[in-house]
Amino acid sequence: MTESPFLLLLDLLGTFAFALGGALTAVRSARVDLVGVIALGMITAIGGGIIRDVMLNLSPATFQDWRYLAVAAAGALIAFAFGFHLDRLSTPIDVLDAVGLSFFAVSGAVKAVAFGLGPAQAIILGTITAVGGGTIRDSLLGRVPSVLSDGLYAVPAFIGAAIAVLLPIFGANGPVTAVIGAVVCFSIRMLGLHFGWNAPGPLHWKYGRPTPSKRD
Repeated sequence: MTESPFLLLLDLLGTFAFALGGALTAVRSARVDLVGVIALGMITAIGGGIIRDVMLNLSPATFQDWRYLAVAAAGALIAFAFGFHLDRLSTPIDVLDAVGLSFFAVSGAVKAVAFGLGPAQAIILGTITAVGGGTIRDSLLGRVPSVLSDGLYAVPAFIGAAIAVLLPIFGANGPVTAVIGAVVCFSIRMLGLHFGWNAPGPLHWKYGRPTPSKRD
């Protein structure tokens, strides 16, 4: 089945945003050279899509269409060239990560539906597509992945994917609902970052998250 132009656009936008965000994270938090920055940017950008396509029993689109690698490399190179000139990198990293999360949540879910998965499976796969690249990035940087420590990382992706999958079942226009799902995902993620919202944690977190204990 050929990927629709709209789905391709969502994929490429998410790839570019994640490549920029992943590379900026490398610039800010890791002592890596040009190769390291580009590698982290590209892994962040294409990791979720590869996981999605493998789970759909497809040859990853990344290796079938040169535009994916070109867009990912361009985003990483832009971050390497201009990232050091940004006084405060936290905000652009968070925004770009939220953009990539939103586009991939929707594109992953829509592609899953197009290839015959049911609504529940499509929503789950959309969520996995959205968080996959960031999870690989955080693991390579030696950090606890956001999907495991930040309740409003996977949750917005799940909601955005659900909107993109469920509303068309009731007759809504597919591309319109995909845009709505991406906007809702982005908005929830940014509100969560701004206000420090999180999903409920264990009872012993009642007075705040525990700090790691030092080993003797």
